[in-house]
Amino acid sequence: MATYIVLLGPPGVGKGTQARILSESKKLAHISSGDLFRENLKNQTELGKLAKSYMDKGELVPDDVTIAMIRDRLSRPDCEAGAILDGFPRTPAQADALEVMLKEFRGSVDAVPYITAAETILVERTGGRWTCRAQGHIYHEKFNPPKQAGLCDVDGSEIYQRDDDKVETVTKRIRVYLEQTMPLVDYYRKAGKLIEIDGTQSVESVTKVLLGALKR
Repeated sequence: MATYIVLLGPPGVGKGTQARILSESKKLAHISSGDLFRENLKNQTELGKLAKSYMDKGELVPDDVTIAMIRDRLSRPDCEAGAILDGFPRTPAQADALEVMLKEFRGSVDAVPYITAAETILVERTGGRWTCRAQGHIYHEKFNPPKQAGLCDVDGSEIYQRDDDKVETVTKRIRVYLEQTMPLVDYYRKAGKLIEIDGTQSVESVTKVLLGALKR
């Protein structure tokens, strides 16, 4: 029987890193909804064109289009054993639709790890990132500062802070995520599938707790 894991966690908590490690460890495909959207838009698939028609009008892409993309991805050979879903579902309604869809693949959501950390830690990790103008080398004012302030260590070009990396923007993004995700967290908690994991630990410690919890 296929295994399906839904991975939840706010920006800056290290969810992407854990998804990659989990994918390798469990030999399961990692399906990021963001990557899936970009792939469909880039390849101009029928679903990509349909999604773009809504985006061009400034409208939200309807659930049934997103779900069709997920269904198409899950039908590929690398998902035969199951998958790790990252970025989908986002709402209880999508979670219901996912359960209906997974029956087609003779499975259901087995576990929902929710990696958490205090907002202050998330902002510290995600805000304060600086990028080099020439080749995009990344620095962080606390965790990886350049040797000479304002200049890239590699090519000497100016480093600057993108609007997306400013503390105010990052704080808003994290708050929006937490507000929007709470109903989904409650949904899976009531279903007895939620596993809360402390994301303030080292990457290795989070992985160890995560794999241990999934074994149980």
